[in-house]
Amino acid sequence: MAHHQRIMGIDPGTNYMGYGIIDIVSGKPQAVVMGEIDLHKIKDAHQKLRYIFERVSELCRGYEPSEVAFESPFFGENVQSMLKLGRAQGVAIAAVLSATSQTPIAEYAPTRIKQAITGRGSSSKEQVATMINSILGTDYHPRKLDATDGMAVALCHWFTTSNALTRTRAGDRRKGLGGDSKARRGSSSWESFVKSNPDRIKK
Repeated sequence: MAHHQRIMGIDPGTNYMGYGIIDIVSGKPQAVVMGEIDLHKIKDAHQKLRYIFERVSELCRGYEPSEVAFESPFFGENVQSMLKLGRAQGVAIAAVLSATSQTPIAEYAPTRIKQAITGRGSSSKEQVATMINSILGTDYHPRKLDATDGMAVALCHWFTTSNALTRTRAGDRRKGLGGDSKARRGSSSWESFVKSNPDRIKK
C-alpha cells in the first residue's frame, strides 16, 4: 500500500468506463494513470458486468488506492439506460469492496464534479479535460473523454475532502450538489481555490 494518499476516480459507463488515479504528495495532486475500460464490443449484458468487475478489481490490486470515488448515475429520461448505468456502477463498487474491503468509497453528482473542476456545473467534457491538464500540469489528450472524466472524479474527491477548496471558508456546507455528507463537507468555491493556489493554475 502506498504511504501517501492515493485516490482513484471512476466514471461509470456501459460502453466506456473512465478512471483516473492521483497521488497527493506534499499537499498537491500528481497524476498516476488514467484510461478507460472498453466495454462497447461486449454485447451480452451479464458478460459486460463480469468484465467490469474483473477490470476494476485489477486496478485496485495493481494501484492500491487508499480512497475511491464514483460519479453517481445521472437521472435522465431514459429509465432503461439509468438501470444499466446503475448496474455498472454497483458492480464496480462491489469490485472495489472485494479487492480492498477497507477502502472508503464516495459518490458525487455529475454537476458537483464539474463545479469542483471548472467552477461551473454545466461545463462540457472538453472544458473539464482542459482544466484537468491545467490543474495537473499534464498534456493528456485521451482517445475518449471518459478517461479525463474519471480523473475529474478523483480530483473532485480531493478538493472536497481536503482543505484545497475550503481553507478560506472553513465550515462551509453546500447542499444539493451530490455525494454523501462526507462528500459535501467543506464544499466551497472554485474562486477560493484559485485565490489560495495561484501557482496551481496555468494561464
